[in-house]
Amino acid sequence: MINQTNNTTSATSTLSKANNPYVNPDGILGKDDFMKLMLIELQYQDPTDPMDTEKILSQTSQLATLESADNTNKALEELSKSMQNAQQYSVISAIGKTASLGENTIQHTKDSTSTFDLYFPTDVESGSVSILDNNGNLVKSIDLSENAKGVYSFEWDGKDNNGNVVDDGIYQVVSDYYDQNGDAQHTAAGVYPIESVRFDNGKALVKLGSNYVPLENVVEIY
Repeated sequence: MINQTNNTTSATSTLSKANNPYVNPDGILGKDDFMKLMLIELQYQDPTDPMDTEKILSQTSQLATLESADNTNKALEELSKSMQNAQQYSVISAIGKTASLGENTIQHTKDSTSTFDLYFPTDVESGSVSILDNNGNLVKSIDLSENAKGVYSFEWDGKDNNGNVVDDGIYQVVSDYYDQNGDAQHTAAGVYPIESVRFDNGKALVKLGSNYVPLENVVEIY
């Protein structure tokens, strides 16, 4: 009787385990989940009809594939992190260098004031800022006074040298000036020193003048 009771308990336990299979809360089978299921299948297989060798080898091969994929994914994640860190370091190391946006233009809207920045790499003794139309014709000239090198902001009221309101459009901004040694210098909008770097959702933004600009908009750093 005692042996029969034990056997019944064992059978009940076996039935209970068989009716409550392992469930992965994530809904995705990893290599550890695959191993658990394989061991459970071997443990509760029918002794009179055991799993054949071919099936065991097939599942073992699948396990090895999962293991290899898991290791590959980990390696790719580490590589991605390393590349991201290297890129961030490369961008940060560009602080203090000069960046070019590849164009020296501003977008002007009629009857409004346009604001723009200009970078003077040397001290300014005298000179002027020129605003040109698409054909290179002078529209507005702004005189420069003595100033130290650096980035300066300018406001243009949208009028030409004769006081006429100009139309909407894209205008070039350049400056020709003399430094304190009397040497002629030239600068233009779109060229600024990189003052700082900010990362937004993994995207690098560099401060050029008074604005933060996506690094992808920069065409040259020197």
